[in-house]
Amino acid sequence: MLIGVPKEIKTREYRVGMTPAGVRAFVGRGHKVLVQQGAGEGSGIKDEAYVRAGATIVPTAADAWGAEMVVKVKEPLPAEYGFFRKDLIVYTYLHLAAEPELTKKLAETGVAGVAYETIELADGSLPLLRPMSEVAGRMSVQVGAACLQKEHGGKGILLGGVPGTRRGRVVILGGGVVGKNAATIAVGMGAQVTVLDVRGQTMEYLEDVFGGAIETLYSNADNIEACVSRADLVIGAVLVTGAKAPKLVTEKLISEMEKGSVVVDVAVDQGGCIETCRPTTHDNPTYEVHGVVHYCVANMPGAVSHTSTWALTNTTLQYGLTIADKGVAAAARADRAVLLGVNTFGGAVTYGPVAQAHNLEYVPVERALG
Repeated sequence: MLIGVPKEIKTREYRVGMTPAGVRAFVGRGHKVLVQQGAGEGSGIKDEAYVRAGATIVPTAADAWGAEMVVKVKEPLPAEYGFFRKDLIVYTYLHLAAEPELTKKLAETGVAGVAYETIELADGSLPLLRPMSEVAGRMSVQVGAACLQKEHGGKGILLGGVPGTRRGRVVILGGGVVGKNAATIAVGMGAQVTVLDVRGQTMEYLEDVFGGAIETLYSNADNIEACVSRADLVIGAVLVTGAKAPKLVTEKLISEMEKGSVVVDVAVDQGGCIETCRPTTHDNPTYEVHGVVHYCVANMPGAVSHTSTWALTNTTLQYGLTIADKGVAAAARADRAVLLGVNTFGGAVTYGPVAQAHNLEYVPVERALG
């Protein structure tokens, strides 16, 4: 198969969809890889490294998109829609539940859209989402702590405090991969940490891991209101696989927080779990609503591209090889994890939560594959 790796064009997106090690693996299986010139620069990968691994460097995005399968990091942007065509495979993070126009374009053009975030193992885990969730979870507290500084619009709170002063109060909505990693950094910084979740087993696990360093609470409206209203930093870490995130924090509740408090919504690329959230970029990462600083960058891990690119490609490679070796249809039939990753195929929307989010016809992927 001919594989294309275009340069990412989202604002300040420095990651790349394949490393030289990935190129070597694809070439070793008999595939050909086209890498757009400069695609790896943001992650510290020079074109020469790709060439040594067996790739062909191509000058334009059109050249890379001309391949049979395109391997990316972020969802295609409107400037890339013109490259869509029947029989093209796009293998990347799609987050279609928050992208009605992209969903329609993929379906209309017959693109096979395989989403990293919905490839799911039998135990319900999401192996390709996990590494970026780990990065985003850890970053969320790091950027939140910076936003709490007075010169960034915050209330001037040091999360760990110092002797004789109170510690910063961090509230984490969701105890999954993002939440656990956020808690790891928040506890390490010395903050007072509360994690809310609806799963008893998850809360039990977190208390086993962190002991008395965190408090866990059942996530219901009363507890969310009580915790968020007095929090210095709120981390939105809620995920419903492939679907829009539920709105757990209302604008009214945001208005009741102290001015200079901070919210970081990691779920923004799935629509956000905080009502006042809207996607921002690394160029303009924050805005204020009712005096509360909002950090809602939709590609947070792009800022730490060296770590993120390797963490991501370590996990995406094996499924990418399977798709290249067998084609989407055969790979999906052979591996249910890949099957669940197919969001669009043959002109149909084949992932239920995405179709539901946009009131589009849902065609079960098994039927679409024929």
